[in-house]
Amino acid sequence: MDNIHILEIVATVLALMMAIIGHEIMHGYVAYRYGDTTAKYQGRLSINPIVHVDIVGTIIVPAVLFFSGAPFMFGWAKPVPIFIPTVIRNGGYKAAIHVALAGIAYNFTLALLCAGLLSFFKDLHEVNTLIEYFFVYFLIQSLIYNVVLGLFNLYPVPPLDGSHALTYFAMIMKWTPIVRFYESMERYGMIILIIFIATPLSHYFFLPIRYVIGWLY
Repeated sequence: MDNIHILEIVATVLALMMAIIGHEIMHGYVAYRYGDTTAKYQGRLSINPIVHVDIVGTIIVPAVLFFSGAPFMFGWAKPVPIFIPTVIRNGGYKAAIHVALAGIAYNFTLALLCAGLLSFFKDLHEVNTLIEYFFVYFLIQSLIYNVVLGLFNLYPVPPLDGSHALTYFAMIMKWTPIVRFYESMERYGMIILIIFIATPLSHYFFLPIRYVIGWLY
């Protein structure tokens, strides 16, 4: 294994960890700002990656995707504990929407930052040093994973963040049928996601993600 390949692996792992761990921390941080101390008292607002590692989502799934030659890696961290009733009591359903979308906002912000920084560098194949190669490759991977994680979670399919935000918005608007619909769909959410991801429908499911990555990069 040459130095370039090692650098790419390290940069990819760091980019993925920053995307998925930061996503979860932001959920907990915004909830904390609305008075929910659950995540803070359990030490889940820490940037220490160990406390956020999910054996399946943070290690096994990314490793399987990497060694199987998948076009990109995907994963998730251990969900940050949030007591939504406290959030709603202190800030209403709008506060609950902010908590639901906090991780997505973090991912989009990081993706835009990486896109901006990349505009100051040459093409990856024209860099002159290993340090520069590592930094540029890290920015590219960070852009990709943050767009993937942000847009993926924006889909209004349980248990993704977009479905929670839409449910709380429906509560504000008193759209009771939509609230009941999502409550009934919770048990089927993972099945629906698997159908979208593991079938030819994945082409359409990930089309917006590919478009945004292409637009930013």
